[in-house]
Amino acid sequence: MATKATIYKALLNIANMDTNYYNEHNLTLALHPSETELRLMARVVAFILNANEDLVFCKGISEDDEPDLWIKDLDGSIKLWIDLGQVDEKRIKKACGRSDKVIVYTYQENMSTPWFKQIENNINRFKNLSVIQLNIEEDIEKFAKRSMVLQCNISDEELTLISDNDDLIVTKTQLN
Repeated sequence: MATKATIYKALLNIANMDTNYYNEHNLTLALHPSETELRLMARVVAFILNANEDLVFCKGISEDDEPDLWIKDLDGSIKLWIDLGQVDEKRIKKACGRSDKVIVYTYQENMSTPWFKQIENNINRFKNLSVIQLNIEEDIEKFAKRSMVLQCNISDEELTLISDNDDLIVTKTQLN
């Protein structure tokens, strides 16, 4: 019998002072059986940092031809491709060839630094690629509830996540 995904609901109230984007997003997220709550929350953070009416979650971890999130144009072309983790170099090349802009968010510093050093010279040729390390100060998994309500404030490149009884700060480091 196949293990089923766990469904999470998130109500995000986003106030991005850096881009003047202010909106509320009601999301339904599926936590794949092989995925951790850390990765789930990294996907939520990636959504918040790139929030847009057209940004959607894809099949991600269970589909090789789709990223974790993307923005597609009306003609089907991919405007933004977002992946998480230590992405394979071939996948990065494919994404850069198919999309106007590609962002790879890493979120485990102890694993992402050696990964990036290994592929850095080979991916520098992609001008539409950004690799960004998410620096999460605390245990972000504590925010992963089956039903989440989060206030998300972005100012001076710093994201503050606020729930009923907790808050934490996420900063970014551009790796390329």
